[in-house]
Amino acid sequence: MFLVPGDPVRLLAGRSADPRVLERARAEWGLDRPPLERYVAYLGKIATGDLGTSYVQRRPVARILGEALGRTIFLAAAAMILAAAAGITLGVVSARRGGAVDALVTAGTLAGVAIPTFWLGLLLMVVFGSTLRWLPISGYGEGISILGVRAPAFRNLLMPAATLAAFPAALIARVTRAAVQEQINADHILAARARGIPGFSIVWRHALRNALGPVATLVGLLTATLLGGAIATEIVFSWPGIGRVIFGALRQRDLPVVEGGVILLTAIFLAANLAVDLLYAAIDPRVRERRP
Repeated sequence: MFLVPGDPVRLLAGRSADPRVLERARAEWGLDRPPLERYVAYLGKIATGDLGTSYVQRRPVARILGEALGRTIFLAAAAMILAAAAGITLGVVSARRGGAVDALVTAGTLAGVAIPTFWLGLLLMVVFGSTLRWLPISGYGEGISILGVRAPAFRNLLMPAATLAAFPAALIARVTRAAVQEQINADHILAARARGIPGFSIVWRHALRNALGPVATLVGLLTATLLGGAIATEIVFSWPGIGRVIFGALRQRDLPVVEGGVILLTAIFLAANLAVDLLYAAIDPRVRERRP
């Protein structure tokens, strides 16, 4: 970001601004120093937890991102709950039934992967917002307060969450189907069938449990992806989350907000990968018992 062409001060102040005012602003923001010197100084601030101050809003970047992250967490959590529930259910049903059901689920998951998020969001807005008038087209709404963060209104949350859940639900369904099909042919499943255990119980209690390892890994990684990749959904539905904040900062060349947002999303990905590894060990006893 320190090497991106353009002058944030000129963009914010306008072409008719006094050159002396521009020079004072550049000195205040440190933009008159060489890029390498600015980078080293920025690393020093990061080490102390200081993400800097927004050029546009004149507020600490940490506070701006913290407010936006809370709203994105609500959206990403709702989307992942929908995606996990739908994806695991469809994957198990597809692996267990086969035939026409399997073909239908496979076609649906291919569509879920292929349909662009922004197009699906616009389609839902036209159908459920403009035509049927069941749900509000955009906005965050006002819900209850949770840990000091105002939750969105349920009706405002439905369409963005469904839009954001379509792609991960399709991926989860495909991975679940493949993992369950592999487990169905395992020896312990054949032994369970020989003991007369019902097929429904075998699939849901035995095959699915052993197949949850790769599914849990995918869910964890997709959760981190949703937190940082919800930009299109947030823009379409005017959702005031971190993706929309970073996108707006890019347009306004508010460099501290962009830099702080990238660092925050990187930390989220690292934490999500660690959580996935720990969860995988908790789900699969073979990982805990493995010896070097």
